[in-house]
Amino acid sequence: MGERSFVVAGGHRLEVERHDVGARDRPVLVFLHEGVGCISAWRDFPETLARRTGCSALVYSRWGYGRSDPVTLPRPLTYMHDEGATLTELLDACSLHRTILVGHSDGGSIALLHAGRARATADAATAERVCGLILEAPHVFCEDISVRSIASIRRVYEESDLRDRLRKHHGSNVDGAFWGWNQAWLDPEFRRWNIEACLANIRVPVLVIQGEDDEYGTLAQIDSIEQRADGPVTRCILPNCGHAPHRDQREATLDAMARFIRTIA
Repeated sequence: MGERSFVVAGGHRLEVERHDVGARDRPVLVFLHEGVGCISAWRDFPETLARRTGCSALVYSRWGYGRSDPVTLPRPLTYMHDEGATLTELLDACSLHRTILVGHSDGGSIALLHAGRARATADAATAERVCGLILEAPHVFCEDISVRSIASIRRVYEESDLRDRLRKHHGSNVDGAFWGWNQAWLDPEFRRWNIEACLANIRVPVLVIQGEDDEYGTLAQIDSIEQRADGPVTRCILPNCGHAPHRDQREATLDAMARFIRTIA
């Protein structure tokens, strides 16, 4: 367990956890969680990767998740763009100057938006702060498979013990965390959501990891990143693996991430 605290970014109090286990001259791994994730949902994965690579790690819960401030619903359909901007304030508040962003699902999309936005706005200081991206099952456009699976998980949330299981991570934020994500993705207007335009501004090395059995996205997402990013992209496709490689194929995911980090750090 790392050191927990709170910082203010994007106008909200956000829960953060630090694992200061790395050397000062190495980049800090910044973990961005999935659509219904938070700090505790990562379990011990961030600390394990940090110790394996000799890097420190920062994990945080976005607005409305974990023990961060509760969200106001409905979330705007631009919520991932908004969180990409908030990340700049978070890194400032935590005095992080050299980072590798590790994003899962929505978190991967936010990592891309953050890195692409810094280049697009000619914010050199922010752009130079990110020296690599590790993306697990990221989305760069909305697919039918995503909408079908998210509609299906809505029924599971309403009819099973999923809400109680998520409440262990989010407490009183559980409904805001789930519905804020679920309702945004199921909004008909969200079918036009597409962030491929930001990819040309991605000039740092990128590792993309996806499971062959991902129920929320196809390899077309990785293909798009590989074709459009302006930096080197490494793809890692894992068999017998769904939407969460760090849970479904933990060791293979740790190994792939550690190899990539060593090439940068």
